[in-house]
Amino acid sequence: MKPAIIVLGPSGLDIARRLSERVEGAEVHGLADRVSAVEVSFTATTEHIAALFKAGRPIIGVCAAGILIRAIASHLADKAAEPPVLAIAEDGSAVVPLIGGHRGANDLARRIADGLGIPPAITTAGELRLGVALDAPPEGWRLANPEDAKSVMARLIAGAPVRLEGDLPWLDKEALPASQGQAHAMSLLATEQTRPGGPDRLVYHPQTLALGVGCERGCAPEELFALVERSLAAAGLALQSVALVASLDLKADEPAVHALAGDLGVPARFFDAERLNEEAPRLRNPSEAVAREVGCPGVAEGAALAAAGADGELIVEKAKSARATCAIARASAPIMAMAVGRARGRLSVVGLGPGEPDWRSPEATQLLSAATDWVGYGLYLDLAADLAIGKAEHRFDLGAEEARVRHALRLAGEGRDVALVCSGDAGIYAMASLVFEVLDDLPASDPARRAEIVVVPGISAFQAAAARAGALIGHDFCAISLSDLMTPWPVIEARVRAAAEGDFVIAFYNPRSRNRQDHLARALDILRKQRPPETPVIVANSLGRPEEGVSVQPLGDFDPAIVDMLTVVLVGASTSRRFETGDGRVWAYTPRGYEARRRAAE
Repeated sequence: MKPAIIVLGPSGLDIARRLSERVEGAEVHGLADRVSAVEVSFTATTEHIAALFKAGRPIIGVCAAGILIRAIASHLADKAAEPPVLAIAEDGSAVVPLIGGHRGANDLARRIADGLGIPPAITTAGELRLGVALDAPPEGWRLANPEDAKSVMARLIAGAPVRLEGDLPWLDKEALPASQGQAHAMSLLATEQTRPGGPDRLVYHPQTLALGVGCERGCAPEELFALVERSLAAAGLALQSVALVASLDLKADEPAVHALAGDLGVPARFFDAERLNEEAPRLRNPSEAVAREVGCPGVAEGAALAAAGADGELIVEKAKSARATCAIARASAPIMAMAVGRARGRLSVVGLGPGEPDWRSPEATQLLSAATDWVGYGLYLDLAADLAIGKAEHRFDLGAEEARVRHALRLAGEGRDVALVCSGDAGIYAMASLVFEVLDDLPASDPARRAEIVVVPGISAFQAAAARAGALIGHDFCAISLSDLMTPWPVIEARVRAAAEGDFVIAFYNPRSRNRQDHLARALDILRKQRPPETPVIVANSLGRPEEGVSVQPLGDFDPAIVDMLTVVLVGASTSRRFETGDGRVWAYTPRGYEARRRAAE
């Protein structure tokens, strides 16, 4: 994930800018009102750093180490999963990796220190003495017995000899007390084979194996995993040497395939039939029946070979179970899985809330940050501009909702990670419903039907308005859109009458526009017949933005002419109340009946 460079004052901005040029994908986060011209502004330092840490973002703080430590201390739980955290002195005189030394912090510290012309303050004993962290091999390698790494490194630091077996090109052999001749020496072994490790031997598996699989629709995950486990065991191959699970793109939404990838801890990647057809000359077991069914003569063998590359070789031919197949190919070097084939696409329908970053959920922030593509109305994309660095933005005009949805689904069907950005809550008068309506209507063959769909809730405008003005929705309430673009006015009017008779607090969405001037007035006329003139009305516009305005007015005097399309209007029930406090604030709330309970108790 993109590293976040934290700056708390103008004196650290120069260093932050230099670091952002040195660290790929990094963005500068500055404390609002103290630091300007940054990609992301924040107001609460501790909370912002903690949120980044919990989201897995690497953190580079141009600040005192203590500030970072206090912000993340209560969230430290699993050092194997925590992101790197580094402290950088404002004058560039010190680079200190605090957390995640073996998860990238030490490497990041070296890179930054090199750019600043200073030595990094690395405190990890193994890396200081041996030049490498034996418990954190580089991408493309896995350590089979990490539980033994600490004791092995301790003995190496003490000078015990070690024997290198197999090709371990990432080790600094000059720094190791290597000994090829001593029988009692410890060993570091590189192999694709299943080999035991122990207190005297660390076993490293290069991820050179591409696992190709195919299965019938609805195949049990247990069946596919058992087939793969048997095939690997029969060949003596280690599970940890599998770099990825590969299959035909028609299987991109197959639960068994993704369950297998999850169990192995590797990505699932997919190829179309045309690409797998290119592997036909290298297949050992081509099938005309498979070709007629899916458009290529072999899924398992073809996907394994495609993932292993042109110089890869098939080392385990297709094996079968009742409903699944698998095959294994070996690449000439560790496979960088994320550069192979394509992933299953994902469409996240994200509710931003009213617009203020502090009202955006951590899940929304995480998915927006992870997405490669953003789709939405331009104003909504602007509301998340603090996370937009590096995103492909697909902007649509207001009113082009269906075009927006279809475009987002098409991108997800191509294997991209897409965020369809909505204001408020994605499921309340927003895009989530339309996504499923369009998706439901697509043919089963459409690639978008195989994308992962995630709906992220947000704070809706009526929640924000009620909170700003008190607790008007403290009892039963409903929401009604006054737009007749999709719903005929007689239907809307009937719903308003029903809500009035039911004495609900009502949130009116889309209350007024250039072409729809009188709907709110007509709705209020209905309510005035059922509710007293002092009934509180909350008028809230541009919530969560600098131009925000919220007022509480009595229903009897309320003038709908002040309302526009960026406004939400809440009308209280007959029991709702309005009062003023000593500081001049006007509050509105709806009692739930506690007063009656108190009287009964008396």
